[in-house]
Amino acid sequence: MTRQQSRGKCSLCGGTFSKGAMTKHLKSWRLKKSVSEKTSGGRSPQKTKRFHVVVEGRYLPGYWMHLDIPASATLEALDSFLRQTWLECCGHMSAFTIKGARYSSWPMEEFDEKGMDVGLGEVASPRMEFLHEYDFGTPTELTLRVVSEENREIKGKTIRVLARNNPPSITCDLCGKIATQVCTQCVWSGEGWLCGECASEHECGEEMLLPVVNSPRVGMCGYAG
Repeated sequence: MTRQQSRGKCSLCGGTFSKGAMTKHLKSWRLKKSVSEKTSGGRSPQKTKRFHVVVEGRYLPGYWMHLDIPASATLEALDSFLRQTWLECCGHMSAFTIKGARYSSWPMEEFDEKGMDVGLGEVASPRMEFLHEYDFGTPTELTLRVVSEENREIKGKTIRVLARNNPPSITCDLCGKIATQVCTQCVWSGEGWLCGECASEHECGEEMLLPVVNSPRVGMCGYAG
């Protein structure tokens, strides 16, 4: 499997930047906007505390997003967003691990787990890293890092995508063309990436194939994007 250097698109300006440059770009863009708001005059807009959070695949860091999240948003809301955007396939359980505490979608008292009905601002702070796990059988693990905390103008209470990686260019293991299918059995050994033509002849059978999608859950369970 061959991938290009990870690059992504900024949702604020439409520009494309490398993974390493995106954080710096977003910080610069927000600074310019803040200066513009201060010099425009008029009534000061109502502001609220929000977090800039980077989320990426724990073992597949080429998949990443920058998110703008209200500090008042619950872990349940963040879990739901991650499911809808990157993870949901069969209604599996999920959990956050933050400073040694576990916040589960189905908390079990015997494992000292807590529920997700807690605000992100109550458990997270700038420069903190924490984990998210979806599906404990065939897990997809994410690393989340709080880049910064700011008081900004309210633009709704929803979670926004500030930037996201472009779909990686993954090549077929057999012929080198762009892979469109992945074998859920072979992928565990780092193989099974196939173009449409090679997929039709794959020995594991059509029932083992899933589409190649822009998500760290690609090739897992029944996830089709």
